[in-house]
Amino acid sequence: MVKYNLKKITVVPNGKEMVDIVLSRTQRQTPTVVHKGYAISRLRQFYMRKVKYTQQNFHEKLSAIVEEFPRLDEIHPFYGDLLHVLYNKDHYKLALGQVNTARNLISKIAKDYVKLLKYGDSLYRCKCLKVAALGRMCTVIKRISPSLAYLEQVRQHMARLPSIDPNTRTILICGYPNVGKSSFINKITRADVDVQPYAFTTKSLFVGHTDYKYLRYQVIDTPGILDRPFEDRNIIEMCSITALAHLRAAVLFFLDISGSCGYSIAQQAALFHGIKSLFMNKPLILVCNKTDLQPLDGISEEDRKLVMEMKAEAMKTVIGQATTSEDSSSVLLSMSTLTEEGVIAVKNAACERLLDQRVDLKMKSKKIHDCLNRFHVALPKPRDHKERPPCIPPAVLEAKAREREAAEKAHKEEKRKTEKDLEDENGGAGVYSASLKKHYILANDEWKEDIMPEILDGHNVLDFVDPDILQRLAELEREEGLRLAEEPEDDLAMDDFKLTPEEEEALAEIKRKKSLLIQQHRIKKSTAESRSIVPRKFDKDRKFTTERMGRELSSLGMDPRAAIKRARSQSRGRKRERERGGGDGDGAMDMDVEQPNNKKLRTRSVSRSRSKSRPPGEVVPGEGFKDSNQKMKAIKLHKKAAKKRNKDARKGEADRVIVNLKPKHLFSGKRSIGKTDRR
Repeated sequence: MVKYNLKKITVVPNGKEMVDIVLSRTQRQTPTVVHKGYAISRLRQFYMRKVKYTQQNFHEKLSAIVEEFPRLDEIHPFYGDLLHVLYNKDHYKLALGQVNTARNLISKIAKDYVKLLKYGDSLYRCKCLKVAALGRMCTVIKRISPSLAYLEQVRQHMARLPSIDPNTRTILICGYPNVGKSSFINKITRADVDVQPYAFTTKSLFVGHTDYKYLRYQVIDTPGILDRPFEDRNIIEMCSITALAHLRAAVLFFLDISGSCGYSIAQQAALFHGIKSLFMNKPLILVCNKTDLQPLDGISEEDRKLVMEMKAEAMKTVIGQATTSEDSSSVLLSMSTLTEEGVIAVKNAACERLLDQRVDLKMKSKKIHDCLNRFHVALPKPRDHKERPPCIPPAVLEAKAREREAAEKAHKEEKRKTEKDLEDENGGAGVYSASLKKHYILANDEWKEDIMPEILDGHNVLDFVDPDILQRLAELEREEGLRLAEEPEDDLAMDDFKLTPEEEEALAEIKRKKSLLIQQHRIKKSTAESRSIVPRKFDKDRKFTTERMGRELSSLGMDPRAAIKRARSQSRGRKRERERGGGDGDGAMDMDVEQPNNKKLRTRSVSRSRSKSRPPGEVVPGEGFKDSNQKMKAIKLHKKAAKKRNKDARKGEADRVIVNLKPKHLFSGKRSIGKTDRR
């Protein structure tokens, strides 16, 4: 089966984009450094390579365009005429011809300039020849920019065309506009063609697929055709004419017998007779649509006569109509796409007629004899008149009987109805409402659906639901009274000891001050971020002093001496150890002991606020050393490894810093013309 995949054609760049693509690839894929001190053969080879590489890239790009676009003379006539209708065959061939000519010109330019480069005598001459060669190639590409833009538009439109196989089983739908063609293809296939109540809704070919007898059929919906001369038809109508002319398919000619499409049966009959030459050698079926608006039996005598004439013409176009085997009822069918009456019958009749025609053509071809020679159908002959029924073992018959009995028994047993079953039986979702009262446990099942009153005899029914509600209310009130009676006693009692009036007053004062301190702390905490920290020596108000603390504690009846002593011992700085011993000066003069040097004493005196540093050789758990010797050895090896890096003034093993930021060879020399930021 031949497939025309028009969706995989490569994007066609315009002239400027193609020049940029090829020149940037040449710059990236070929060497870029050359010096005048090189041998002349090396210089020639350098520039010849650039010219050849550029020519190869242009050749590949243009060859892909020429080869991927279909050639109208080599593809199926249906696609050839369709492309001619849509894009004008002359313009299409002219654009591809210009691309092919440009490809040949670029090859000729490269060949000529490579020949000149072979005899280049200096770097300057070779470079000029290279520039001229690339410039002429780019000029050729820019001249065909309109053709490239046209081909890109054609490619985009071809990518949107449906994939139609001209050789497969095809059903073609045709007729006047707005007669129900798109509605029919939407009914029998999964296609989604736009359907509107005005003419020429379908402006191109649409394809759907359907199955019949395990075979796939291709259904094509064509735009509407008007009854006018061939030269006056537009592109939309010519798409339908092209499909009718070249596709070997079963044709369904739709008739709107109700006249709601805007065209009478006489106009539709004139169109049928105008294009009946396209129906030759194709199974043709006349489909009278919209029978829901106008039945076929209810049309006038003139219209019926026109329909019968079209039926007679349809009978003549059938292959093998010389024999009377063809049933005339399958040529004229009626249906309604709105009510779907007769839709499947029309589809089955078209598929059956097409299948019979294809089988008949294959049977008449020359290849059928080669195929029949390979087949042999064996028909056994009876040797006697004795009946030999199939033999089934008794065990199999018994097993089947048991299965049948079990199925019948399961069918007889009543299945418990679920809420889903009840919903389906009573109207479905939105109609059936499940009852929540049927599972109530009551003394009488008849009470379940009773309506419970809210007010009875002027009283709220819910107040009398619980028979023990009054007893429980009395217990609750008694418990609440006991709690209220106990609360005043527990307010100021401490360990079963009642406070005196003076103690109660002091306790109330303490609670008041405590709450005041809590409020002050919360205010300070909320403004801590924006409040500056003031040292204590700048505290003018002297709020935090031992005298104030002593006065406040004394006013509360407490001894402040222990608290003041503890505060002074914590705030006073620790004195350094002045002497090694605890004796005074007189004792030292009496004893024959050498006094230590003051400098040594100062070095020995260590502030208690700072802990002693750990020696480097001390092993800390978790470092991985078994003793201090091993740790000292590791430290020495580390210093030895870092000595070379330190000598090179590098920061680490990954240091790649260039110390000299202005090397002389890059910033020296004559720089009178051009940029001075780089060489």
